[in-house]
Amino acid sequence: MKAAILTLSDRCSTGERADGSGPALKTWLEERGVQVTHTEVIPDEGALISQRLAEWADSGQYDLVLTTGGTGVSPRDVTPEATERVVDRLLPGFGEVMRMESLKKTPNAMISRAVAGIRKQTLIVNLPGSPKGATECISFVWPAIPHAVAKMQGDPEECGTPAG
Repeated sequence: MKAAILTLSDRCSTGERADGSGPALKTWLEERGVQVTHTEVIPDEGALISQRLAEWADSGQYDLVLTTGGTGVSPRDVTPEATERVVDRLLPGFGEVMRMESLKKTPNAMISRAVAGIRKQTLIVNLPGSPKGATECISFVWPAIPHAVAKMQGDPEECGTPAG
């Protein structure tokens, strides 16, 4: 599986703060055999986020695109809206699971607005901006990601195992 990571942060994009989430996610994915072929840091600008997500998905180079940052309720947190503008189909279960599992650790999980969806044959998943939150949330949904990627790319195998 090939992946790209997009960090969304005004302060990281100007060099005011170092990006911790992008490198943490890259390490986490590589430990699971995922080839992370591109990472980038851009500001919290909705049009730019949408543009980058569309470019990456349309390129056919990535099976998985993770975003980190911009999923809360601050005025500049626009990642979910930017993602929704470019995906062909939403996958609400990803956000639901991340919020449900995160709620076991912090009540602030209730204000996460992360979404996930498919554009062409690329799975896009929004993650929190903190390294700990990002890696925890990807771990919550990881069991479904390889299967989702295979299915959206045309895998004809049955999804479930017959009983018996």
